[in-house]
Amino acid sequence: MTSKRIEMAEWYRRAQEEILDSMDEELEMELDDDRLSPDGDSKSQIPRNLYFKELFRLQGELVKLQDWVVANKVKVAVLFEGRDSAGKGGAIKRITQRLNPRVCKVVALPAPNEREKTQWYFQRYISHLPAGGEIALFDRSWYNRAGVEKVMGFCTKKEYDEFLHTVPDLERMMIRSGIILIKYWFSISDDEQYNRFMMRIHDPLKQWKLSPMDLEARRLWEAYTKAKETMLEKTHIPEAPWWVVAANDKKKARLNCISHLLSQIPYQEIDHPEIKLPARVHNPDYLRGPVPPEMYVPEIF
Repeated sequence: MTSKRIEMAEWYRRAQEEILDSMDEELEMELDDDRLSPDGDSKSQIPRNLYFKELFRLQGELVKLQDWVVANKVKVAVLFEGRDSAGKGGAIKRITQRLNPRVCKVVALPAPNEREKTQWYFQRYISHLPAGGEIALFDRSWYNRAGVEKVMGFCTKKEYDEFLHTVPDLERMMIRSGIILIKYWFSISDDEQYNRFMMRIHDPLKQWKLSPMDLEARRLWEAYTKAKETMLEKTHIPEAPWWVVAANDKKKARLNCISHLLSQIPYQEIDHPEIKLPARVHNPDYLRGPVPPEMYVPEIF
């Protein structure tokens, strides 16, 4: 075998290892999801091998979508709403996992500070809307006012009523400006949220996800249900409809959400020029300086 073929064979082997390592990242997240399950596996109706196969296929399509968004300076905003532990974050992770963070950005705003409380309610969200060639994924959005703020009494009735009156027109303005706006509500049952909360309570690596606000929201399940129903009724408009994701099965929810998201945007595969790695410049006077052993991280593994 020639040295060139040996070099290519070694490159191919390394490329395969890199692909497997990339897949391991997803497997790690899945094992983490299932860590406290009695049999170490989730109760998804989708077999794990089929789930991975479809997820990687859909993520490949997301990369094509990203290229199309950049090439055509498209603006995409996707809202993820739902009860605590409904699986919004897990879906967002799978969407962003293979994408360029400079193109696909996650917007997860904390509670407003004292200054922001005096601003026009939508002001702090508007600044995070996408520019041309960007995708913005909102992990909760301006719909906080229709949910947590309404139920917990963080806004007045006047502010709440004004929100429901204003938001349809605001979203129509976004769409007229060229933004593709897609809204998802992740829906889980009472029993499923109870099970997920109990998993978090007994999981030392996930207890941080349960805040006092989450526990209070659990207590006020019915109030949240009424608030959600009103929100969907008042803000489900033809220009920006709500899409409900059945999320009791996390794996199905992720695949269904990504598949639907792709179907809502008329993207096409973008042709790219062939990439050729340039020859590296070799300077005969270059000497690589030694690194002191004490500067290396100890190789425990």
